[in-house]
Amino acid sequence: MNRPDSAPPPAATRAGGQPVTRPARYAVGMFGTSIPINLIKGSMVLFYVDLLGLDVRLYGVVMIAYAVIDAVDNPVLGYLSDRTRTRWGRRRPWLLVGAPVLAVGTIAMFAVPESLDGAGLVLWFVTFAILCEATDSMINANYGALLPELFPRERERAVANALRQGFQLLALVVSLALTPWLTTSLFGTEETTRGFTITAVIYAVLACVVIVYMALGVHEDPRAAQARNPRFLRTVRDILTNRRFWQIGAASACYLSAMGLVLTGVQLYVRYSLGLPVAYATYLQGVVILATVGFLAVWTRVVRAKGAPFTWRLAFVVLALSFVPLFLADSLLTAVLAGLFLGVGYGGLLASNDLIVARVLDEDAAVHGAHREGIFLAAFGFFGRLGGAVVGIALSSLGYLFGYHSGDDPGTQADLAWRVYVCVYPLGLAALGAVIASLIDVPDNRRQVVEGEAATTP
Repeated sequence: MNRPDSAPPPAATRAGGQPVTRPARYAVGMFGTSIPINLIKGSMVLFYVDLLGLDVRLYGVVMIAYAVIDAVDNPVLGYLSDRTRTRWGRRRPWLLVGAPVLAVGTIAMFAVPESLDGAGLVLWFVTFAILCEATDSMINANYGALLPELFPRERERAVANALRQGFQLLALVVSLALTPWLTTSLFGTEETTRGFTITAVIYAVLACVVIVYMALGVHEDPRAAQARNPRFLRTVRDILTNRRFWQIGAASACYLSAMGLVLTGVQLYVRYSLGLPVAYATYLQGVVILATVGFLAVWTRVVRAKGAPFTWRLAFVVLALSFVPLFLADSLLTAVLAGLFLGVGYGGLLASNDLIVARVLDEDAAVHGAHREGIFLAAFGFFGRLGGAVVGIALSSLGYLFGYHSGDDPGTQADLAWRVYVCVYPLGLAALGAVIASLIDVPDNRRQVVEGEAATTP
């Protein structure tokens, strides 16, 4: 006999006869959604700035401009998702359409025609950067909106979230740790772009297949589709006047921006700060990911024992402290040891941050009687996309502060430039996030209360 707070069996149904989605089937989607965007974020600076010679200041301007565009398209896409009513559900159609579009955009991002240069190169970069980021926003808003809907109980949700974060880490192993080796040793060289093109094709096809497989296996709650359609202006007003949206969003932005800087700069940190070939980034990234995987289960136990808010706040502190030894590292060995510490803090935020955001969605649905998860997550996605603006500003600062402009013009302080970019800037952001998280009030899981902890029926 199952306890009410235990994970349901595969053949179970919820109240109202809704089939229960298997947590693993839902969670594997994170593998597909993470591979393309992590390849883009992790290699875009190296590809366009260091290999193709795009000026880092121009790159930064593009990233800042996109953050402004993203602030507009994210809520619109989320709103359209919330109002979608089809026989296949609200979220699945968007996932099934978005998967092939993201695949095409990812391939094009790293298949730049050799004849392109100057303004043509900038136009190509802008076009496919916007396409990939917008499609990624659409996919993740719909995918993320399914978490509180499919798994209303806190313990069940924690397990599903831990599984999907595990798949995200597996995607990081593939799209980050293996990418330097694939692009510079197996399919290409340190100075050519061919390896990136082949790798992008493989990753894009794999991601598309996984996302489609996941979308076809989830069972949306028909009661959510029967709720009244949200009104756009009223929803925007409710979001903008929701203090928890701003507080939790700001803290999340600090964490996501800090990891975004690490993600985009680690390969050049290895090249310039450690003085090693880019391929050695595989070892550093691999250790960070393995440490994250190893401690994800530990952090999930902390969530179940102490709650998501306690875990979230503690993880922020650990993440901030982890950047100190990374800044002091002067060899691959010391950097790898620092990477272990970084992985611990990263694992804690993976295990807790989305659970905190989900509580805001639960509270909104309970208070207003409308399921607006799509637009709320799209709005939260704006804070994540602020990472693009942060990356742009941070990159631009390297030219003004340290004289690093591109691979063709690295200046004389490239070592310090990338050490500051990967360690000092993220430390400041993580510390700010820790302060914000310690001062705010996190809501209860209201959806769990509404569900009444109803036992599953075989």
